[in-house]
Amino acid sequence: MAAMSAPTNPLQFPSNRVPSPCVSLCKMDAERQYCTGCLRTLDEIMAWSTADEAYKQAVWVAIGRRRETVSFDEDGFQK
Repeated sequence: MAAMSAPTNPLQFPSNRVPSPCVSLCKMDAERQYCTGCLRTLDEIMAWSTADEAYKQAVWVAIGRRRETVSFDEDGFQK
C-alpha cells in the first residue's frame, strides 16, 4: 500500500473535510519520532480527531516536509 502523498497546497482540500493521512500502517520510528505509515508525530495522531481544519492542513504541510527526508521502496514503504 503506497503512502498518501501530501498536497503541494494544503488548501486543495475542501475546507470542510481534510482527510486523515492514516494508511493503517502504524509503526513509530524511534529515531525520527513519527509514524512510518502516515509520517505524523504521536501528538499529531492523538490530536487529529478533535483538531480543526487549519491544524489538519498544517499537519499535511509537515508531512510533505518529512516525506522529503525519507526514502521509500517500490511498494511505498520506508526503507
